[in-house]
This record gives sequence, C-alpha cells and structure tokens, in this order.
Amino acid sequence: MTPEIEVGTFPAAADSIRRISLASAVADKLREKIIRGEIQEGEQLRQDAIARDFDVSRIPVREAMRQLEAEGLINIVPHRGAVVSALSPDEIEELFDIRALLECDVLRLSVPNLTDAEFRKADEILQAYEKALWLKEEVGTWGRLNWQFHSTLYSRANRPRFIALIQTINNNGDRYTRLQLYLTQAFERAKQEHRELLQLCRQRDVANACDLLGRHIRNAGQMLKEFVKQRRK
Repeated sequence: MTPEIEVGTFPAAADSIRRISLASAVADKLREKIIRGEIQEGEQLRQDAIARDFDVSRIPVREAMRQLEAEGLINIVPHRGAVVSALSPDEIEELFDIRALLECDVLRLSVPNLTDAEFRKADEILQAYEKALWLKEEVGTWGRLNWQFHSTLYSRANRPRFIALIQTINNNGDRYTRLQLYLTQAFERAKQEHRELLQLCRQRDVANACDLLGRHIRNAGQMLKEFVKQRRK
C-alpha cells in the first residue's frame, strides 16, 4: 500500500530548493565580483545593500556569505560583518604549493586518457586566452579562460572532488594573479609555458608535463608573493 503524503510536503521542499538556488546564484555573483577585483580585499559586504542590489531578501544573501566564507573568499569579522579576505604573501605561497601538489597529481591521471577532441578544445581555449591577455578590457576573462584551459587537461582524471578543491583554491588566488599579470605584463612567459604544457600532454609525456606544471605553478606563486609584498609596503 502506498503511504500517504502529508499535505504541504512538496511546497515546503520546493521553497527550500528555491532558497538554496537563490543563495547559490547570489554567491556566484559575489564570487565573480571578488575574483574580477570589482570588490577589493578588505572591503565590507553589507547584506542589506546586496539584497537591495540583487532584489532578494537577506536570507539568501546570508546563506551566500556562509558559502563564500567556507571558500575562504570572505571573513566574518565581529562588529564589521562580512569582509573580503586578504591573503598574506606566505598564504599565497602556500596556496600555490597546494595547487602544485594537487594539479600535478590530477594531470598525471588525466593525460593518458585525453582525446584528440579535448586537445583541440584546450588549444582553442588557449588561443582565446592569448588574445585576451593583450586586451586590457578583457582582464576579467583571464582567470576564467586560464581555468578552462587547465581544467580541460585535468578532465580525464576522474577526480571530481580534487577538481572542485583545485577550483576553490584558484578562486582565492585568481584576483592576485590577474593583478600581477596586468601590472607586470608577464604575458609571454604565460603563453610559452601553456603552449609547452599542451605539447607535452599531446605527446603523452606525463613526467615532463607534470614537472613543467609544478614549476609553472610554484614560479607563479613566488612571483605573486614578491609582488604582493612590494605592493603592500
């Protein structure tokens, strides 16, 4: 016999889903603004202003804040509320060391399984990325295209939790990486290393691809660490 369903069960569940979806949408918008540098480190996020701008209640905004805090993009500070986090030079170095360990491991698993279609996709993304690097108005796309390129090379690792963790770490460092690239104009090095990485992956040269990727990430971390040190003096 089919059990009876209590009246009101489905509407309550639907409301919960809508609230969660709305909170995720608000979190996505705020995350993008932080990564793009539209909201600066140390800047306070006011729930009432955000709710008004996004035309939502404060409940999904509050839930979005919790999500961004869990990702390390904001801190909840007593008497100030939500504030965009500022990474110290040592924290930046540590994040890039973690990236190197995780991304090399994922690349090692992925490369043997990559298809010609995925190599073509990575090449197309890289072409778009290289064009965007020379256009100041495209600064906001650098991080997205860079992640699309790397994640394509990692896509056959079958490690979704690794990928999610790597993306979260990238989100924390991306705002600094774009700023460093923009001010130092280190475009040729980025282009060269990405091209070499793609070629090694095409050749299924796993050892050298992972070695290059590790150096690529750690060198970027060191450059960024020194850049942030100088900028905050």
